[in-house]
Amino acid sequence: MASVRALLLDLDGTLVDTAPDMAAALAAVMAAEGLPELPFRRVRCHVSDGARGLINLGFADADAERHEALKLALLAAYAERVAVDSAVFPGMQDVLRAVSAAGMPWGVVTNKPARFTDPLMAALGLTEDAACVISGDTAARAKPHPEPMLMAADILGVDPGACLYVGDARRDIEAALAAAMVPVAVRWGYIKDGDDPDDWGARFLIDAPAELLPVLALEA
Repeated sequence: MASVRALLLDLDGTLVDTAPDMAAALAAVMAAEGLPELPFRRVRCHVSDGARGLINLGFADADAERHEALKLALLAAYAERVAVDSAVFPGMQDVLRAVSAAGMPWGVVTNKPARFTDPLMAALGLTEDAACVISGDTAARAKPHPEPMLMAADILGVDPGACLYVGDARRDIEAALAAAMVPVAVRWGYIKDGDDPDDWGARFLIDAPAELLPVLALEA
């Protein structure tokens, strides 16, 4: 893939493992409601669905008004621990170093709101090297719409077709395809049982971050 000139990544479940802090926020809300904590494995695969998805998981019977109140409570709880136990997935830092050493820009396109994205990126030391950070509320529309993807390519000054986009959800691949980018699906992210990345239409499907390097025509 020598034609690739930029790397763009989803955040939650692709670049950073945010599941511990998201699960802890849900547990705090459930405890406040007198409910037991859900098994982490069950919560982890729903993290990419954001606050709404986690409330759907923990409070399936909540009506619209209660759902909104619980979602706000979850966001407040998460804001207090946005980077307590979250960490860059093992091997991703090596990829980013190789990309930077090659003079290739990289950035993040996520549906996570900026008020959580920015402090998380800063806490993990990612902000300085990222050439762009597009959050869920940066553009008018979020993934799977291509608008945030095209905004990122424009900021980088790279044609969308020369951008590799890496994600762990179907909407990531749909957004990359809609923006005419090269889509890569990862198996280490927050994938629900019964959801098969092989069916998403990605150009590449990888099991470990190091597998990105040959796709990018780079070496560690």
